[in-house]
Amino acid sequence: MIAVMVALFYFMLYRPQKKQAAKRKALLDSLEIGVEVVTIGGIYGKITALDKKTATLEVAPGTKITFARAAINGKVTKDAEQ
Repeated sequence: MIAVMVALFYFMLYRPQKKQAAKRKALLDSLEIGVEVVTIGGIYGKITALDKKTATLEVAPGTKITFARAAINGKVTKDAEQ
């Protein structure tokens, strides 16, 4: 019975969480200057500078904001805008 519970926890909790974490890490590693992104707070902008922990976004012409790199939620695609 304990083995069934362990297997259930593995397939229902641990494995999906591990996949999601790997997908998020791949997204953050693939960021580069010039890519349009959206932050966790819903702010859209274009990356103008990157380092290991921060990303600077241009949210309007001449307006730049620095965010933690982990605050980026995803890349903006043409399909997502519609």
